Parts: sequence; structure tokens; C-alpha cells
Amino acid sequence: MTAMGFDLIPPLTANARYQPSFRIADVIDGRARLTEAQLLELYCNAPLSQLGGYAAAMTERLCPEDYRTYVIDRNINYTNICTARCTFCAFKRNDPNAPDAYTLDNDAIYEKIRELIAIGGTQILMQGGMNPALPIGYYENLLAGIREQFPHIHIHAFSPPEFVEFSRFFNMPVREILQRFQACGLATVPGGGGEIFSDRVRSRIGPGKCTGEEWLDVMSEAHKLGMFTSATMLIGHIEDIADRIDHLRRLRQRQDWALANAPAHYTAFIHWTYQPENTPLDKKRKWNPDDGKAFEFDNGRTVRLADAHEYLRMLALSRLYLDNFRNLQSSWVTMGPKIGQLALFFGANDMGSVMMEENVVSSAGTTYCLSEEMICRIIRDSGWIPAQRNQYYEVLKRHDGPDSPDRRHRSAPPTRRRQHIITPDDAAAYKSAALSISAKRRSV
Repeated sequence: MTAMGFDLIPPLTANARYQPSFRIADVIDGRARLTEAQLLELYCNAPLSQLGGYAAAMTERLCPEDYRTYVIDRNINYTNICTARCTFCAFKRNDPNAPDAYTLDNDAIYEKIRELIAIGGTQILMQGGMNPALPIGYYENLLAGIREQFPHIHIHAFSPPEFVEFSRFFNMPVREILQRFQACGLATVPGGGGEIFSDRVRSRIGPGKCTGEEWLDVMSEAHKLGMFTSATMLIGHIEDIADRIDHLRRLRQRQDWALANAPAHYTAFIHWTYQPENTPLDKKRKWNPDDGKAFEFDNGRTVRLADAHEYLRMLALSRLYLDNFRNLQSSWVTMGPKIGQLALFFGANDMGSVMMEENVVSSAGTTYCLSEEMICRIIRDSGWIPAQRNQYYEVLKRHDGPDSPDRRHRSAPPTRRRQHIITPDDAAAYKSAALSISAKRRSV
């Protein structure tokens, strides 16, 4: 569309009496699909509370259960050495000789898995940098070892950018690598590295990383092999609304194809906001929403950070547009527990992971942490029963009774001993002391 349409993010004109130009009830009820033009109309005009109402109604249709879910897993970053030079990343190390560059061996990863099992965890999310020094045997040996040592742990690992680089490193097709890893124990593929599919944005924020189409092609190959995957989107950097809409459009199209032609598909969609601290992208100028000018893509020279309002707005719109994705996940890891809870009323039906370990987002200055007890409390206080799930969004355990993590009896913490202790006699002497107020008289 023209520069006055999709290419700019116009100032919002939301008002309490907004009426869509189309039948939004048909979208919510599944009788019609939201178009890109209608998504833009809602983005520019609908009040946030109204969008939340639409998204909540659609979520109730797609997920009418009396529970909302979460998973207990561990994010294991097996290496931080990476050939890509993403400007939004504070985790990677391009120099393998950097003092804090690392690659974990099998024993270190096994120990992390044992710690996960100790808290009731069921799966690992294993991703890393794209390290050219690691042979394919490293990955096959690691996967086979995890499967042998921990046969009940689900392996959700290696994002599409990693597979594209594996293809280059090992000189073999992505499909063959997926098949070999699947034979060694890989079960599902996470949606990391999705960022934004638009070439004009991706080439500036993720040099050295696969294209958007390559990302989608890896996932389609995984779907053909019966491997379920997740999808992601990163907002709040140099992209505009046109780029976000394009991203969602491509995901919906690929999901349509997978549901019709493959034994597997995307199980969930997750979007989150760019975290700027310690990243090269943070050095670029920031868009000022108060100057009355619309945000324009200017070859990546300006960053438009996304706040809680923007996050919830895109969550609700994603729920309305991605009608072939059953599950949307709350991104409390970047937004914090309060906005993470509010996301359950804006289209999310899942609280994501307890995530006993997280390194990438925390490297960029965001360090929210929630226990299983706290996630269960958030879900229950929102009006649903908390339920632990697996990667296929199958319920493993409903928390209805008194033994639920947020309802277990806990002993009160010990009272801290006072640092200064006085005897009864000291106290009596203090109370009986006469009070006097005196001041030196000033000479005039």
C-alpha cells in the first residue's frame, strides 16, 4: 500500500464509540477471516479495552476449557558463540576467544536437566548461537545422550536459523539434518529467530541470519516430518505495522498449508518486545510519539520501542488474525507478571514456561522470574484453573485441589532476631526518664 497506509504507523485515533466498518462478530465466531486491511483499521482506531473484548471472546470460542496452561521447562543455551551479528542481541559472542564465550559439554547439560527434573520439569528448550566449530556429531551425540539418560524429557530444540547454518556448516540439506536429529531424539522445533520476516528489516537487525522465507521453509520441512513447531514475532525495534502484518500473513498462510497437507503444524504463537539494554540497536535514535509525527521506516535508523499498551494491542490483533493457531502464549518474561496476567484477557490462553533458566532476554536487562506457585496463582486469580501441560498442549496435571502449588500450606518464615536487645529494667528506666527540652539562648 501507499506510504500513507501500511508504510507508516499513524497516530492512534481510538475512541470509545468506534464501530468497525466490517462485521467483527463474524470474525470472532469463525464465519469470516480478518483481512490485512481490517487488521490495520482495528490497530489504528479500536480502543485497547475494545480490542481486548474482541480477543477474549475469540479465545473463549477456540479455548472454552475452564483452565489455562503452563509448562515447566528449562531454557538451555548450549553455546553463545555465534556467526550472526544481530543488533538486538546482547547474548551472542562473535569472538570464540572472548573471555565469556562458552560451549557446554554433555555433562554440564545433563546436570541442568537433573535440576529441572527435581522441580517437576518435563522438557528442555535448547537453543544456542550458531557455532561453526561444532561438528554434527556434537549435536547427534548430545541428543542421543539426553534421550538415553532422560527418556521422559521432551527435547524441544534448535531454531530455524540454527538449522540453516547447520546446512551450510555440514554441507547437507536441512531436511536430512532434521531427519538425523529426529532419529537421535529431537521431538519438536522452537520458533526462535523469527523476529520479523520482512527483508528490509531483517537485513538490518539480523545480518548473518537466515531470511524470513528460509525460516518458514525450515518449519515446513519439520511439519512434513511430523515435527510440531512454534512461531514467534519480535516487535518494538525498527519495524512498522506493515512489517508486522506481513509477518502474521505469512504465518497464517503456512499454517493453512500445514493443516491441509502435513502431519504436523504450529502449536502456538508467541510475540514479545525488543529489550534494548546492552544491545547495539539501543544506540540508534528513538522515535518520540509526542511530536505528532507518524513512525516511518527510515532504513532502520530509528527505533520505535513497544510498551505494554503496544504489546497487548498486538496480542489481541494476533488472536483475531491467527484464527488457525489454537494457542497464544503470554510473554511475561519480557513484560512482567502483571502484564503477563493481563494477557490472559487479551488473547493468550497459556502462561508459557516457569523457565528456571533464561539467558538471552536477561542479557538485555530484563530479569523477571516466576515460580510454579506464582504462575498458578496468576491463573487462578484470573478466573481459571491452572494446568500443567506438555509441548503438545496436552494437560498433564490439573490443579483443582488443596495440593495445588499455590494452595499448599507453607510454614511462616522465621522472625529475624533483633540486632539491639534491651532488658526489662532498661525499658523501665527509659520510660521513667524525665523529658526536658533546652536550647542555647542566642545573643542579640
